Amino acid sequence: MNRQEHLRWCKDRALAYVDAGDNNQAFASLIQDLNLHPDTQGHSASELGMMLLISGHLTTARDMRDFIEGCN
Repeated sequence: MNRQEHLRWCKDRALAYVDAGDNNQAFASLIQDLNLHPDTQGHSASELGMMLLISGHLTTARDMRDFIEGCN
């Protein structure tokens, strides 16, 4: 699986949690899955997302969906 395919897989899995109403698990899923591929390990979404999450900027499903979809 190349980087783009893996990233799409990560996003799809995370978005399934958003659809289920679980933003925290969506974020955890995204970060955990990104670290499974050598080309996405240490992705900047980990640090940026954590800062946004802690500061209350990823509280709605729309916010989380936009964050996940914005990862590239």
